[in-house]
Amino acid sequence: MTKVYLLYHTHFDKRLISGEDVKLIGVYSSEEKAKAAQARTETLPGFKDAKAGFEITINIIDKDEWTSGFITA
Repeated sequence: MTKVYLLYHTHFDKRLISGEDVKLIGVYSSEEKAKAAQARTETLPGFKDAKAGFEITINIIDKDEWTSGFITA
């Protein structure tokens, strides 16, 4: 079971149709590397004003994350 750590940043922008702007910053082999990437990214324009938008998720290689269908309106 191989884990990877995904670093995302989300901020809300009412000019966008969905209102959300989600960015995948990167995929890392350890939580420490993901946290270091977050620290680097937090200093960049835009990100430094929206530090609460960072999230690190843990994913397993070769494992389905979405196992159900979806419904459209």
